[in-house]
Amino acid sequence: MIGTDSGELVQGRDMAEGMVCWKCGAAIGDQPMPLARLAECSACHADLHVCRLCEFYDSRVAKACREPVAEEVQDKQRANFCGYFQMKAGAYGGRDDRVSRRARSQLEDLFGGSPGGTEQNNAETVSRSEADEARERLEQLFGSGGKSKR
Repeated sequence: MIGTDSGELVQGRDMAEGMVCWKCGAAIGDQPMPLARLAECSACHADLHVCRLCEFYDSRVAKACREPVAEEVQDKQRANFCGYFQMKAGAYGGRDDRVSRRARSQLEDLFGGSPGGTEQNNAETVSRSEADEARERLEQLFGSGGKSKR
């Protein structure tokens, strides 16, 4: 059962309406309610009776669970036997690629230009001074490692 804003409890098929897979975002309304422990998403085959799809899941608190008496579940993305499981609407967060974008930006700053761009980076088009400058930046970033130039 799930509580609504108006305070009424909803169960059965109505409970699954608007629910989506925590991993791929596909609708999981075709699943019988309450979710079986081994229920899987029909689109990506991810387990559904998992902490990531639970109302109590919160990565910012101890054991990533706001339910104070629930036993700790080690793998939050695998099916479990938690008796406090309550499906959460909006569990799909999408892919957060901020870290990836920042790393790509740092690489572009380091080497200049974007990968796969129209610039050709071969021996004829890159001057020796640009190559030396790139090597110096790499050595500053990673250290020389005690190896000598060849």
